[in-house]
Amino acid sequence: MTGADGSVVLRAAGRTVAHCVTRPALAADHSPRPYLHPVTTLAGRAVTEVLPEDHVHHLGVGIAVPDVDGRNFWGGRTFVRGRGPVALANHGVQRHDGFKLCDPDGFVEEVSWTAGGERLFAEHRTVAAVPLTDTAWALDLTFSVANVSGRDLSVGSPATNGRPGAAYGGFFWRAPKEAAAPRVFGPGADGEEAVHGARAAWVAMCGDGWSLVFAGATGTTRRDPWFVRAAEYPGVGSSLAYEERLAVPAGETFVRRVVTVVADGRLDRDGAAALVRKAVAT
Repeated sequence: MTGADGSVVLRAAGRTVAHCVTRPALAADHSPRPYLHPVTTLAGRAVTEVLPEDHVHHLGVGIAVPDVDGRNFWGGRTFVRGRGPVALANHGVQRHDGFKLCDPDGFVEEVSWTAGGERLFAEHRTVAAVPLTDTAWALDLTFSVANVSGRDLSVGSPATNGRPGAAYGGFFWRAPKEAAAPRVFGPGADGEEAVHGARAAWVAMCGDGWSLVFAGATGTTRRDPWFVRAAEYPGVGSSLAYEERLAVPAGETFVRRVVTVVADGRLDRDGAAALVRKAVAT
């Protein structure tokens, strides 16, 4: 069933685990876009947050990019080289065009990225909820983005525009802020400084009674460094433009796939690795 805001429900193991909002009523400077929220564990614990006070343009789970040829599809201020964060009227919209498929365990969505009256990207997004164990399931998200503008474009980030380390943009998951910062770790690293910017098969974030394990599920996705925040706010992304802009020539398409394990409890390294193997192989 579709709600007034275009929301649809995802289910895994017979339980509702996510809502996808396709037509959110948001201010233009939030860069309106489809997103998933709330996303929950199988026991019902929420593991996403929207419109938090620290970053009011963070919207659960989705695809957000701060710079597409100077257009802001992330929300908030735009980082301008030599000036810093600046409030600009340059925000784009990801418009939900419809579902090619919409089942209880997943959907295929068509999305248009538009800014200034121009359609820049046509996106084909596939989302599936996959049961793994009695206490874990996986959100499998693939986005295929085609440049339909008729001209060459590129994707950037504050990092490529002069702010070191701020390479957010692409798949992004905003987790709930709790009294204590979550633990983050990877296959061979512990802590925010060690995993941020790393090219690793997966990265885990564990909070109060929940764990998220993010895995790049294609070779291309695994080459994108991870963007990780824990102390300032809890969020994990896969960076499209970490060190240099991602060129998207006219008519070309880029594709990424991220599989996220959503588990009750706090996983250790071996438990996270085992669930990633199962999720990516499923």
